Amino acid sequence: MNHPVSLYNTLTRTKEQFVPLQSPFVGLYVCGPTVYGDAHLGHARPYITFDVLRRYLQHLGYKVRYVRNITDVGHLQNDADFGEDKIQKLAKAAQLEPMEVVQQYTNSFHRDMARLNVAPPDIEPRASGHIIEQIEMIQEILDNGLAYVSNGSVYFDVPAYNKEHNYGKLSGRVIEDLLANTRDNLEGQEEKRSPLDFALWKKASPSHIMRWSSPWSDGFPGWHLECSAMSRKYLGTQFDIHGGGLDLMFPHHECEIAQSQASHNHTDAARFWVHNNLITINGKKMGKSLGNFITLGELFTGTHELLQQAYSPMTIRFFILQAHYRSTLDFSNEGLLAARKGYLKIMNGLRILDQLHYPTGAEAVDTKAEEEIKKLTAELFVPLNDDLNTAKSIAALFNLLKKVNSMHTGGFKLETISEETFEQMRTQYRALVLDVLGLKVEQTADAQELLNVVLSFYKEAKETKDYAKVDVIRAQLKGQGIVIKDMKTGIDWAYEE
Repeated sequence: MNHPVSLYNTLTRTKEQFVPLQSPFVGLYVCGPTVYGDAHLGHARPYITFDVLRRYLQHLGYKVRYVRNITDVGHLQNDADFGEDKIQKLAKAAQLEPMEVVQQYTNSFHRDMARLNVAPPDIEPRASGHIIEQIEMIQEILDNGLAYVSNGSVYFDVPAYNKEHNYGKLSGRVIEDLLANTRDNLEGQEEKRSPLDFALWKKASPSHIMRWSSPWSDGFPGWHLECSAMSRKYLGTQFDIHGGGLDLMFPHHECEIAQSQASHNHTDAARFWVHNNLITINGKKMGKSLGNFITLGELFTGTHELLQQAYSPMTIRFFILQAHYRSTLDFSNEGLLAARKGYLKIMNGLRILDQLHYPTGAEAVDTKAEEEIKKLTAELFVPLNDDLNTAKSIAALFNLLKKVNSMHTGGFKLETISEETFEQMRTQYRALVLDVLGLKVEQTADAQELLNVVLSFYKEAKETKDYAKVDVIRAQLKGQGIVIKDMKTGIDWAYEE
């Protein structure tokens, strides 16, 4: 399969041509949510980005296995190696079993992703369901002399690892600088040989609810280890692409690479490490830790003080896709309103293309017009080959859309292009909008309001004794399973029983 797709690889800091390890198969792993709260706008960006990457690779004919995990244990407060588990803390406050919290927010996450038209992953492993695999991987790292047991916990030995490997190869961090920055804050570090060492397994305190048996203690896995074990189980010791937000590059993804190299894998896990940039709000990263986030539910309903109105799921999706995934994207009502307008223009174009019919017996093909439409059509997908540039693909859609609108109004005569070129244009436009960008038609009209309009026409027809129109309206609504009820108190409707 010879498609010149290039992706920016954080590991090499260059754009590289993407060639799968075992074409046509592609292994893609993306870090999923820690389910202790509703997903927010910042969460939507990686899942929409990698949804489009998966869709585009499938469009090109690759067979993608997409794995996106659920973190349901081991992610401690402040992403540290000490403190309370984020899920357990919430469960205690709400007097719930931790897995009730997990289920509640996993369900909420799935609902939000479905509304954003993010297709489900092929495999969605949970960290708590892969304890055996995690214990096995820890044992390998211990056997290789790159971890140690301390008071029932197991820590990764970063200085020992760094003698033969490069801890910091992904993020560009330097060990000496990291050490200099950690000397001032040694809280909770007493068990470690070096403040840079990170937990592979933590011994559970007596009050810790979420715990499992291991050779070292009753405890729970380290947050970084979970992804290493799950990606290996479902994609192998080396796979094609590991995705996630830029905020996960260090320490999470850096630690994943170290764990993979230190285990029996001896690989960087993924060949391509791909990171989307963050969504900011007034220039600061949007996140739960800063408390400056807007949940997807709040966006869909407009119930947040920073929102001027509600924004539909497709508006959010379009807002994210109109920026390149590696650029920052600042939240604003103006940006969302512009995205709404842009999305509707694209969907109106789709509607027009469905209505246009190539005239029969047309023979007056104009070479200039033909070449122009061919060129505009060819440009739709080209930007996606250059590091998944959805922003430029959308710009190309708008360029073609000007011609589509002109065809609709009669300014551009369809017979000046060949039927083959017309069909190619229609097919490619549809494929990009629906299949690759993953946009879909949203019902903007309220059915009840439309019904009220029809009933007002019915009432007017009765009052003017236009019984032919009365019969037509009755019959049309009956075809939709609705009957009109003429009562002394007025006109109403009911479902036909």
